[in-house]
Amino acid sequence: MPKLEIKDLEKIKDKTKKETYKAHLMICAGTGCISAKAYVIKDLLEKEIQKKGLEKDFAVVQTGCNGFCAQGPIVVVQPEGIFYQKIAENDVPLIVEEHLIKGTPVKKLMYTVYGSKNPIPKMEDIPFFKTQQLIALRNRGMIDPENIEHYISRDGYTALAKALTKMKPDEIILEIKKSALRGRGGGGFPAGVKWETCKKAPGDKKYIVCNADEGDPGAFMDRSIIEGDPHSVIEGMLIGAYAIGAQEGYIYVRMEYPLAIKRFKKAVEQAKEYGLIGKNILGSGFDFDIEVRRGAGAFVCGESTALMASLEGRVGEPRAKYIHTVEHGLHNMPTCLNNVETWANIPIIINKGYKWFTSIGTGDVSENPWGGSKGTKVFSLAGKVHNTGLVEVPMGIPLREMIFNIGGGIPKGRKFKAVQTGGPSGGFIPENLLNTPLDFDKLTELGSMMGSGGMVILDETDCMVNCAKYFVEFLKKESCGKCTPCREGLRNMHAVLEKISKGDGTEEDLKYLEDLSFFMIDSSLCALGGSAPNPVLSSLKYFREEYEAHVKNHKCPAGVCKDLVTYSIHDKNCTGCHLCYGACPTNAISGEAKKMHHLDTGKCIKCNACWEVCNYNAILRN
Repeated sequence: MPKLEIKDLEKIKDKTKKETYKAHLMICAGTGCISAKAYVIKDLLEKEIQKKGLEKDFAVVQTGCNGFCAQGPIVVVQPEGIFYQKIAENDVPLIVEEHLIKGTPVKKLMYTVYGSKNPIPKMEDIPFFKTQQLIALRNRGMIDPENIEHYISRDGYTALAKALTKMKPDEIILEIKKSALRGRGGGGFPAGVKWETCKKAPGDKKYIVCNADEGDPGAFMDRSIIEGDPHSVIEGMLIGAYAIGAQEGYIYVRMEYPLAIKRFKKAVEQAKEYGLIGKNILGSGFDFDIEVRRGAGAFVCGESTALMASLEGRVGEPRAKYIHTVEHGLHNMPTCLNNVETWANIPIIINKGYKWFTSIGTGDVSENPWGGSKGTKVFSLAGKVHNTGLVEVPMGIPLREMIFNIGGGIPKGRKFKAVQTGGPSGGFIPENLLNTPLDFDKLTELGSMMGSGGMVILDETDCMVNCAKYFVEFLKKESCGKCTPCREGLRNMHAVLEKISKGDGTEEDLKYLEDLSFFMIDSSLCALGGSAPNPVLSSLKYFREEYEAHVKNHKCPAGVCKDLVTYSIHDKNCTGCHLCYGACPTNAISGEAKKMHHLDTGKCIKCNACWEVCNYNAILRN
């Protein structure tokens, strides 16, 4: 493949447009849908289309993550936008015969809102998608991520061409500064300010690094962008490299993301083949090379200095806060580090301009890039909510709209309790604060954080003491142990939470947790230790009555802490349906069908299986 010139980008777009079909069957091939046999469905669709002699009229295209993870495998028939979900192998002939041949979409495979019987044909009308606004995910479900020409056909690499031929490096940096784009990796630092500082920093060599070490439990925003649109990240890095004067870059991906690594490597190889990475890119004289590196899975390597230590082959430990990587980063040279989502935003800002970008979001950034939260943010919606998946929304959308409109509310008719934002170092937000806008500053004010965009929904069956303990335990295991406040602070914090969950806690323990939290915030070496107390402080602030119930009454209101719960069967409510009998793994429940059952507390291991299956409120947790 000869190296591309700028005029060749338009030729590829025209070529792609000429490849017309009656319809493209866009099948989600992100990690979630692949685990639900998406590749099997893809092969069956292709064979069925070929069997019917329709291959000249219809094309099956694998895409990245579609976003609506709870409904996979997913196929969207374009250009109509007909959305099919939870497709089984025996549904394939039906789609081909009824929809492709007869022109009658298959209603039984369409999405139906919980509690409704009316299927929604078009993807754009489904509540989960309706209020989303795509920037970082602009090519979601629209391209084959392993085909560079698909990316080019949707204006890919035109922003790079514009930057190299029509803009000077300082003009690019000014555009990013004026856009007020804040880093999407958690810190929220203005990207343009970072770029400018890195460009001005003295050093013989400068580096560009993409942080794809997404370690938050339940977070998969960066993974999905890489799997679905890797070239958007590469293009953003190329623009950043030209702006700051870097000729070498690295993509640091956690090793638990095999599909993302595969597609990133393939995208880099294709970009090199087309001359978009390497020497004299697009005939501009600009040289830049990218290498994909795998991280070993340490959560702390999401921190900038620890990540760079790992890149250099050293132990992934952070350095002191006063050392700035834009001045002394990789190999002690000025280094510009941004995460996947941040880089994916760059091309569209260059193409559409800062005024367009700042028209989205909250706050006044006319004089201060820290003055608001502009653009959109990608969130992973997980936990006790009907519609789990990947969501991109304008900054400033209320939490309530995210959970109850896009998320579809809480399953099983249960009550909402809290939302945890910002990953394991984030905080819990109660129901009375759900009208809070989703932006950097508002979440921080509530004692939580934006983080990289993880969002976990909790309902009335979740215990706040147990949830705080879960996240503290995760952070305790992931602490590098370099500094005493984080290492010993998390150990002690976890031990006290364990004590409380067993009913041995005291009121003095609650005061100790608060004092320890503030000490860790003030004295930890890096942001892991400094933000680690957020789950404890926020749960104490908003759900103190639950802690006091554990301490004063030796009860767990949610019935989660095993040492504080006993199970029994309510005589009058038991119908003898036998569901609890079948669910009990220790034969603690006895009784004949259609007759009252009995529970032997000596055999009961408090696994909660009986309570989960009972439909008659006959299982009591005291």
